[in-house]
Amino acid sequence: MSDSALSSRTVLVTGATSGIGLETARQLAERGATVLLHGRTAEEARAAADRLVATAAIDASRLCTYGADFARLDNVETLAREVVTEHPRLDVLVNNAGIAAPERHTVTADGNEIAFQVNFLAHYLLTCLLEPALTSDPGGRVVNVSSALHRTASIQWSDPNRARRYSRLAAYAQSQLALTVFAADPRVTAVSVHPGVCDTALLPLYAHEGVSPAEGAAHVVRLCDPAVEIVNGAYHERGARAEPAPAATEDRTVKRLTKLADLLVGHNAV
Repeated sequence: MSDSALSSRTVLVTGATSGIGLETARQLAERGATVLLHGRTAEEARAAADRLVATAAIDASRLCTYGADFARLDNVETLAREVVTEHPRLDVLVNNAGIAAPERHTVTADGNEIAFQVNFLAHYLLTCLLEPALTSDPGGRVVNVSSALHRTASIQWSDPNRARRYSRLAAYAQSQLALTVFAADPRVTAVSVHPGVCDTALLPLYAHEGVSPAEGAAHVVRLCDPAVEIVNGAYHERGARAEPAPAATEDRTVKRLTKLADLLVGHNAV
């Protein structure tokens, strides 16, 4: 990977306070990118930046921190406004923040099932609002950190909140399928990547052991590099392009998801 290709880039990483997000931020900053670290709170984001400065000898001036709770869509709007104001030219958005769906069916203050909102709707809204800042320069892109579990999912169009029949695994998989489908949205150049089964907070959903977050993050960082060409809507598993679930390549599904997401985030005019 060419350090020079990333050195003039500005990259926003959501969920950058632990796991793959923190490692992605570290590797990007080590290669000279300016990294905007997002955390659920401003304090968590600042603590993550301090950790990178202390443990990876990263220049503090390369790091900017932002707090926004993705379980609240007004927080996402505020985050987008702040980023656009302070960084009117954004090269890469890494949609990484994610939670495991809780055991019990949980609905946010915005009225959405929490995993669907945090893992997908918040990223949908953020991407739409950052679209003016996301440069159309060659290499400008969105990287969605998705999951191979999206193949097991279906989007419950009539009941996306899964109020009628809730299963935490199905809710999580649905959120990952939506994020993978969203990569094919024609408004921005985007790809999805399953970084492998990594030893992070989400590990119990997959297996008992996984590779290090640093190993998973390397696959995300590679797709941030403008020297790596990407195809809009493509899906990658670790270092190689792979076939996503059939729904992820259907134009009709992409349009239907856009309509549903616009409705649920209350931004019909986005």
